[in-house]
Amino acid sequence: MEQQGDAEIPSQSEAPISASAGPTWLRRLSGPLLSVVMLLLALWALQKFAGEVNYHQVGHYLHRLRRGRIGQAVVLTALGYAGMTLYDMFALAAIGKRLPRARVALISFISYAFSNTLGMSVLVSGSIRYRFYIQAGLSTAEVAKVVLFCTLSFWLGLCAVTGSTLLLEPISPQLPFAALHVPVGLLLLSMPLLWLFGGLFRRRPLSVLGRWQVTLPSTGTAWRQILVGALDWGLAAAVLYVLMPSEIVIDFGPFLAIFVLAQMAGLISHVPGGLGVFEAVMLAGLGATGNAPEAASILGALAAFRGVYYLLPLCVATVTVLFREARGLRQRKLMPRWFSSLLPPFFAGLTLVSGAVLLFSGATQTLPRRLAILSHVLPLPVLEVSHFLNSVVGMLLLILARGLQRRLDAAYVLTLVLLVAGAVLSLLKGIDYEEATLLLMLALALAPAHRLFYRRASLFQASFSFGWMLAVLAVLGCTFWLVLFSYQHVEYNNDLWWEFSFRHGGAPRALRALVGAASVALLFGLVTLFRSARPRPVLPDEAALGRALPLIKGYPGAQAHLALMGDKALMFDPDHRAFIMYGVAGRSWIAMGDPVGTDAKARQELVWTFHETCERAGGWPVFYQVNPRDLDMYLEVGMSLLKVGEEARVPLDRFNLDGKSKKSLRNIVSKLQREGLRLEIVAPDQVPALLPRLKPVSDAWLHDKRVREKGFSLGAFDAAYLARTPMAVVWQDDEPVAFANMFLTDSMEEASVDLMRHRPDGPPGLMDYLFVELMLWSKAQGYRWFNLGMAPLSGLTNRRQAPLWNRFGALIFGRGERFYNFRGLHRYKDKFDPEWEPRYMAVPGGIALPVVLTNVAGLISGGLTGVVRR
Repeated sequence: MEQQGDAEIPSQSEAPISASAGPTWLRRLSGPLLSVVMLLLALWALQKFAGEVNYHQVGHYLHRLRRGRIGQAVVLTALGYAGMTLYDMFALAAIGKRLPRARVALISFISYAFSNTLGMSVLVSGSIRYRFYIQAGLSTAEVAKVVLFCTLSFWLGLCAVTGSTLLLEPISPQLPFAALHVPVGLLLLSMPLLWLFGGLFRRRPLSVLGRWQVTLPSTGTAWRQILVGALDWGLAAAVLYVLMPSEIVIDFGPFLAIFVLAQMAGLISHVPGGLGVFEAVMLAGLGATGNAPEAASILGALAAFRGVYYLLPLCVATVTVLFREARGLRQRKLMPRWFSSLLPPFFAGLTLVSGAVLLFSGATQTLPRRLAILSHVLPLPVLEVSHFLNSVVGMLLLILARGLQRRLDAAYVLTLVLLVAGAVLSLLKGIDYEEATLLLMLALALAPAHRLFYRRASLFQASFSFGWMLAVLAVLGCTFWLVLFSYQHVEYNNDLWWEFSFRHGGAPRALRALVGAASVALLFGLVTLFRSARPRPVLPDEAALGRALPLIKGYPGAQAHLALMGDKALMFDPDHRAFIMYGVAGRSWIAMGDPVGTDAKARQELVWTFHETCERAGGWPVFYQVNPRDLDMYLEVGMSLLKVGEEARVPLDRFNLDGKSKKSLRNIVSKLQREGLRLEIVAPDQVPALLPRLKPVSDAWLHDKRVREKGFSLGAFDAAYLARTPMAVVWQDDEPVAFANMFLTDSMEEASVDLMRHRPDGPPGLMDYLFVELMLWSKAQGYRWFNLGMAPLSGLTNRRQAPLWNRFGALIFGRGERFYNFRGLHRYKDKFDPEWEPRYMAVPGGIALPVVLTNVAGLISGGLTGVVRR
């Protein structure tokens, strides 16, 4: 809330912000689209390279794989993950931090177990490290340095190993750039060499992007980074090497070259775990494109590698995290808030994986031995129905995973029911106890977490992001490919759909299950498509403002009275316990302040509802000038926070005019009282009759300041608006010389003013007199605080470690006096000895921030011309 005042208070138009909107939608969709395209290309390549492979051949290799070789792979995997802990230990040593080795090893293992399997290593491992290292006492800047050190070590090691192997070992001519292996190898090897020896020739920091600086490490530190990365990749290749079939006669050197190239292709693709991409490159590199038995054995070894190197550590890490937090919960009797916010998306991810497992299982053949057992104990219709319903349950879990991420109560209940049902159906369709165990473990972990899924909204109202829809379609596409791969030797005809048999019914069952899953996805998509049209903001009528008024009066913050302007749409919760006031500018849907209301659950639900409404309308949700105590609501929906300034609130129990620091204010008040000035508080019902006498004062002020009426976060001289609140009027000889409409809360928590105008030819110090008299009056009435409004961009730091937005805002605050009196406004309010509280803007991650800021400024100023012309 920002007031308009006299010559001593700068005009409260927002600082002009200009930006050009780039193709943000293209950048936002490019990552998911690249992943899907790479996955489709990988599936096409697999079909081409392994088109003659029989599904049973792959399963046969897995079943005859000797336990000794699996044991060797497990030991090498353990050594590999133990070696990965050196990333974090060397990183902490480089920044001069010491933590217990056991704790560092645990954090490193958990972060890599998740990031190796899920992909997006920087994002996943970085967020996990942030959670645990913050608990360990590291600052945000220190965690960022650790993540950067580990990421650099990871890629330096990969480049060193790949470059060396390309130069030293021959590679398969079937790989796309086989003829360019020497220049590619030299290019990759040059990167770690420059990093290694760069510090010898460049002592001073390197300037990056203007003011950012990077100091090259010492030779010893660079050696450690490269060697630990090379060790990591060498041990990972060794795990797959011991699982490869004995008929593949190839030395470890050439095999390492193929392995690192396949891993690099998987990393570049952004497909989780490089699934499909890694396998296709390995088949091409090993030259198994025309030999079905050999290709089947390699695919079996690759499947075993994924189980040992990826899934086994992931399961161990998941159990470790759950056990660690459950033990901490018993000791503290309270779950950490950050962990509570992390669990819903964690369960959503596991539910998505579980649904994919059921779909993939329905697309493949049941083991003959298990099917023979079922044929003696179950009727054929039970088997057929179980197989069909199991795939339907899998697709429903993919859909419900989004509901879990959105913390929907209905999604929680349905997911629990379907997990148990899926476990039973897995046993009935093929004694798949592995799948049943996975589903039941997830159900047991999810059962006590009901309180985390508190939202009562409809599942059909949950918006599905483009990335999420692509993920569901990718799983469905992989299921379709698995059906073709598993039954490629079956002759397809119309009669196949109606064939029911224990021994020869695998292909018909898989086809029917695929159609069932696709039908569920199509039906849900149609229901979602034909739901209510895109919402359009509608300005409130008198009835809506009447419903909002009790909530405004009962809310502790005076800023809620801005809803009475009528220039912002109001979004109520179904029970009218809270509302959000917002306006739309461009793609930005901008809420003014926090949700208004005293019911915490209703306010929290409104944030979700507003966020989803914006997504359905293709807009960006923005919350402007939000309070620090409510930041968790915005973090929970995945928004980012930017500090936009500080708000000045005067504690009235300590406010007086005593002391040397208040001498100037005392003199001004005494002088103006002697000149006949007096303050009158006019009740709302008497304001309309007074407005004709106040209009000339307002017009003279606007003309003198050369500004026009603002809006959104500021009031305007509007008769209907001003008649809804009390008016403070300063009289001199029965003529009004200044006025301000007042915001007063029924809880007596806070008093404030919004629209302030005065005669340009009034006595000096007129606004000081008005503020002092209003604070003394509010104190006498029993109010606790007097809100002086926000000082934009104050309190932002310009340190090197600070976020870029903070540094930019601090620069504007300190040197932007030519455009806006930032410092002057802060100094003016500071003389009343207020307590400064930070105010934030919540914005969605990954958007074009300058465009949002332009939209906010334009909304307040009545359009971009208002920003420029004031």
